Amino acid sequence: MKFLQPFVSLLVLIILFSCKSTAQWEGQGPIQVVETKDQTISYQTKQTWDAGNGVFFSNQLEGARLNGVQRINDTLVQVTILPENEPINPSPWYAFKLWSGNTQEFWIEFTYAGKGFHRYFPKLSSDGKTFFNADSSSFFQPKVEKGRPEKAFLKVSASSDTLWVAAQDKIGTAYVQEWKQILLQKDFVELIAIGKSKEGRPLEILKIGEADDQDMLMVISMQHPPELTGFLAMQAFVEEIIKDTPQAKKFRSKYNLYLMPQMNPDGVANGHWRHNVGGIDLNRDWVNFNQPETKALAEFMENKVKETGGKFVFAADFHSTWEDIFYTNNEELKGNFPGLIPKVIKKSSKRIPGYIPNIRPNEGKERSVTSNSYFFFVHQAESMTFEVGDNTPRDIIQMKGSYLGQELMKILNKKKWK
Repeated sequence: MKFLQPFVSLLVLIILFSCKSTAQWEGQGPIQVVETKDQTISYQTKQTWDAGNGVFFSNQLEGARLNGVQRINDTLVQVTILPENEPINPSPWYAFKLWSGNTQEFWIEFTYAGKGFHRYFPKLSSDGKTFFNADSSSFFQPKVEKGRPEKAFLKVSASSDTLWVAAQDKIGTAYVQEWKQILLQKDFVELIAIGKSKEGRPLEILKIGEADDQDMLMVISMQHPPELTGFLAMQAFVEEIIKDTPQAKKFRSKYNLYLMPQMNPDGVANGHWRHNVGGIDLNRDWVNFNQPETKALAEFMENKVKETGGKFVFAADFHSTWEDIFYTNNEELKGNFPGLIPKVIKKSSKRIPGYIPNIRPNEGKERSVTSNSYFFFVHQAESMTFEVGDNTPRDIIQMKGSYLGQELMKILNKKKWK
């Protein structure tokens, strides 16, 4: 059946884009400057709840988010999910496990206490590792006149075997660590410790390449904990660069890629909606550097340039949002390789049938507080933020990340630097 996979992916693409409105999503509004000194957060109380009728819920696992459980009636249990602190751009992550002394079906009502809305379609697992989408017939959200539904309902079948329920199909930090170990099996990959998070987790960069650091790239992801689809696109991008192909080998002989796949390990481990344990959106701390994660990476990059006399020619920050969108810098501004970002996006997108990339260049010409702006204005690296849709099919995420990597290598392999 493997020979059918490319055709299935192509069919999905044709259906996806033929049904899509011609009006592209406008993306987020102007970036707001916010205070990035530490703010108080509310830690979850890790516990097991007795929901009655022999049913138990627990948030005693890394990456969990569950703040309250209440039995409403014989067939309905309400769970409350709260953010780490406020104000917050709501990305309401949830993850928990449940079991029952006897096999039974009931509904779970997701509530957010007026602090958010239900964003993520539920994923289920019987082992906490392999997840699948809940059956669409077992999930619904009430219609609302304005905005997005604040509640959602999921029908589950509980038994003595544990059932995991989560917003996305990977929980905690282990899957990133496992991937890093796979990459480190390559002779040309090196682990570099650049600091520690507020809770003492290692902040690590992977150096990929065998070049002389005169021309470098920086790639990061997961500044915001729940944004798995961005991580998956980044993963596909990087895996093109580590391949044993002539193109990848040539690329690694000319360029070193520096990779920080999980910028916010504390936020991921604590099941945060968006912030680190300092209570801050890290993607608003790229001017003041009050948080250890942003400060460590900026110091690494600036020291690398001073030590080697080299430069960063490309940088990318991978995120997730409602729909796929590229945020780029004002095209009137010139960095180390003018035109690189639009060219890479255009060439990679043309390889996907019917796909018209949603590109939103920044209209401003001044530095802002995001990583994308830092990469460009401090290092003159041609940079972009790639936001991947929460529900973009995984085959398509793989294509987009892979093609970005392939086309970037083609372009940079041809470039002769002075």
